[in-house]
Parts: sequence; C-alpha cells; structure tokens
Amino acid sequence: MKKTLITLLLLALTATLAQAQEENKNNVNKVVNTLKDRLTLEGYAQLAYTYDDTEGAKANTFEVKRAIMMVRGKITDKWSCYFMYSFANTGKILEAYTEYKFLPELTVRVGEFKTMFSFENPMSPCNLELINCNSQAVNYLSGYDGSDPLYGSHTGRDIGLLVYGDLFDKLITYNVGLMNGQGINRKDANNQKDIVGSLLVNPLSWLSVGGSFIKGKGCAVATSAVNPDIAVGQNYDRNRWAAGAKLHFKPIDIRTEYLHGKDGNVRSDGYYLTLSAHVLPSFDIIASYDYFNRNKTLEDKQTNYVAGVQWWFYPKCRLQLQYTYRDPKLRDASNLVQAQVQVRF
Repeated sequence: MKKTLITLLLLALTATLAQAQEENKNNVNKVVNTLKDRLTLEGYAQLAYTYDDTEGAKANTFEVKRAIMMVRGKITDKWSCYFMYSFANTGKILEAYTEYKFLPELTVRVGEFKTMFSFENPMSPCNLELINCNSQAVNYLSGYDGSDPLYGSHTGRDIGLLVYGDLFDKLITYNVGLMNGQGINRKDANNQKDIVGSLLVNPLSWLSVGGSFIKGKGCAVATSAVNPDIAVGQNYDRNRWAAGAKLHFKPIDIRTEYLHGKDGNVRSDGYYLTLSAHVLPSFDIIASYDYFNRNKTLEDKQTNYVAGVQWWFYPKCRLQLQYTYRDPKLRDASNLVQAQVQVRF
C-alpha cells in the first residue's frame, strides 16, 4: 500500500510539473509570437552640407547632423516604454521613459524626455521646417544647442515627471511637469525642481493658440558673456514663458510665438514666424523671420531671415535647401547656406 501511494504521488507530481512546464512554454511562445506587435523600431538620419562665412567661425563642410534610433515597447494596452539613442558625434541616450495612460485625459510619464516648453521644442527635427530646427529663442531658452552657456547643450530634454492629456474632445491639450532642471543624463545639482507647463486650445480646425512656462532655479555649468554675474556652480532664478499661435490652412502652415526669459537679473526675449507653403503635392517653400535678444540691457540681439525649399521624395524622407541671412547688432552680418537629406524608416 505504501509503495502504491508513493507511486501515485510521484505520478501526480510529474503530471503537475509537466502541466506547469507546458503552460510556461505556452506563455513564452505567446510573448515571442506577439513581440513584433508589441515592439516598434524606428530610426532616421539627417546628412547635411553647410557653408558659413561668419568671421572667426567659417565653415565649408559635410556632416552627419543626426542619426537616431527609437524603440517603443507596448507592455499592456495602457502601459508603454520608450527609448531613443543618438549615434551622431558622441553617442548618448536622448530619451528613456515609461508612461501609463489612466484615461484619455490623463497620462503619467516618468524618465528623460523633451521639456514641454514652446511650440517648437517638443517637435521632432523630422517635422521642423528649418535645418537648424528651432528658432534662436527656443534654442537658447530650452537649452537645446548650448547657446546659453549657463545651462549647456541638452537637446531641449530633461529628467522628471510629466502629466498630460486632452480635454473636451481635444479642444484643450495640457502638460504639467516636475523636472530636475539640469538637462539630460544628469542628476539635479541644486535639489530644487523646475515646474513646466503648457496649454494649447484648438477652437477651430485651422487655429491653435497657447502658451507655456518654466519656473525654477538653474545651477550654472559655465560662465556666460551676456550674464557675467553668475559663476559656475551658482544657483540662479531661471524663468521662461511663451505664447503664440499655429494656423493650418490647406496650402499654408504658419507657426508664430513670442518668448521671454529671465536668468538672474538678465532678461531676454525673442519672436519668430515660420511659414511653409505647399505649392505642389511633395514640394514646399519655407520662409522664416527669427529675432532674439540675449540681453535686453546690452541689446545683444540678432535677426535671422530664412528662405528655402524642401522636396518630400518619399514618405518621411526629404531633401532641403536653405539660405539664412544673419544680422546681429553687435557683430558683422553673415550668410549661411545649408542642404540636408533626411531618411527615415
């Protein structure tokens, strides 16, 4: 009897283990078989030629401006993760975050991503009309290209927490963020967070109006000639706000915005208007007026006039040619000629 019981127990244990192994195998197969539906891989490259006759910084060169790989993972219907890496110049992580969509009106994101300031900064270089991407004011005030030495070059990104969503059938889009204020791949240097917010109202199919702000304290990573009273490692008030409108007509898209910044005791402001005219199904004419004053007391201001064309030779792929006349008040005027090919998959 004892041997029979042991035999039955062994058989039951073997059957249970076999069933568990089969279920585990089925789960693994299910994950593998659905991986292609749950993982999205994208990438793009922007290859450019630049001629610049600025005195002391002349250039005549081909360059790889961007080479980006993006991976989005769908964990559940509401939970996802995202990763973006740049291979151009020195390789670095650009974005790494996870987010959960509680409701159509409420999504929470945590990690490293674009700061939701201005119209232009959250936009991808794949969609922006200008080869240099943003206007002068957006580049400076969002820490995009290092033109503000106090903040540094962070491609307009930071680390933090974001809450966003659409309200009233997409009549209103909002973003509220709590960010380090130190830029990408960096811990907070002063233990004080930046509050970032934006609000976009879409009253008509062709019109969107809105504004955004950043309120916080920066920790200077270098000195600045336009703000010499702030030393490296010093904390300083760093506040920005912007307001503007986007107009979408069938042949013409217009984006315009006024931006203001205050770093310590130094105020700056800028304004831009960018127009894209779709003259043919795959051919656009681009024009932009771009003004920025880095220090309103010193009148360190510059106006850029941009004209160009772009040809979308394949979906998401384009060839661009642009001329920029740069007219600074404190320096000599200069000319910039750029050509760029963009390929994306």
